[in-house]
Amino acid sequence: MNSLENPYASALDGLTLHDPVQAFFNFCKERENIRLKRNNGDVFPWSDDPIFQQGRFLNVFREDDRGSKAIIKFAKNLDKDLPTLIHALFFSRWCNRQETLDQLRPSILSQPKELLENLQDLDIWCNKTAYPVEPVYWNGRKFNRMDSATILFQRIKEPLTNIIMEANGDVIEATRLVNDQFQMKNDFPIFMAVIDIAWFRPDIINPSSHVPTGIGAVAFLDRLQKYFGLDDHQQTCDRMIKIQEEYWPEAKRKFQPIDIEYLSCECRKYYSYVNGTKLFEGKNVFNPKA
Repeated sequence: MNSLENPYASALDGLTLHDPVQAFFNFCKERENIRLKRNNGDVFPWSDDPIFQQGRFLNVFREDDRGSKAIIKFAKNLDKDLPTLIHALFFSRWCNRQETLDQLRPSILSQPKELLENLQDLDIWCNKTAYPVEPVYWNGRKFNRMDSATILFQRIKEPLTNIIMEANGDVIEATRLVNDQFQMKNDFPIFMAVIDIAWFRPDIINPSSHVPTGIGAVAFLDRLQKYFGLDDHQQTCDRMIKIQEEYWPEAKRKFQPIDIEYLSCECRKYYSYVNGTKLFEGKNVFNPKA
């Protein structure tokens, strides 16, 4: 991430976690059990833990989340046309709203005027609370969120593809190269669009690549790094992947670096509730009927 104030940096200050590794896997197991119970049609609550009963958390595996499912569905069958795929994924992450993606076909992305009209007809076209999406710069011109999604990405899909391919599958490098052009203080939306490519074209972006650390994951990854006595978050993710079999052998698949980063953000949320630095209010409140 570029130089950016992190509003979550102190979320775990003062909290004692004797074993953050066990805390991480405890979170994963309970959250995955909730998903399985809910899918099986069990009656709420799906956990005895009051934090899980009240707070909203993403699923353990990204592909199980509604937003990810919407993106996978939206970009389905685009893998043979890499620039169009990358265009669709960048649009999806700038939109980041399932309800919008479900109403669109990817073919509309090649028609900026019609796309803009469709989005303007919606009461809400994008998710403004999940993560900040700043203006993008390209060749000295500034594009706001809507203009980036409707105009810019269609115009630059070919050079954007070339930039990403220069990274040779590395997520951190691809994110950096794109943001050298975009000049965003928070490059998290770029990171998300880049790692999404791995779902469709692992030959372009390696699913096992190291990833940048989003601001929400820093506090918990710092705890894990200190516990292991390692040098950085990338080494920490590697260690967590290595010991997964010991702590959670029954997991449905092996973790990759993106999973450890993503789940460290969710663990930061959970243990912020424990620490009293996060409250059950607004978007944080879980609605079992949603």
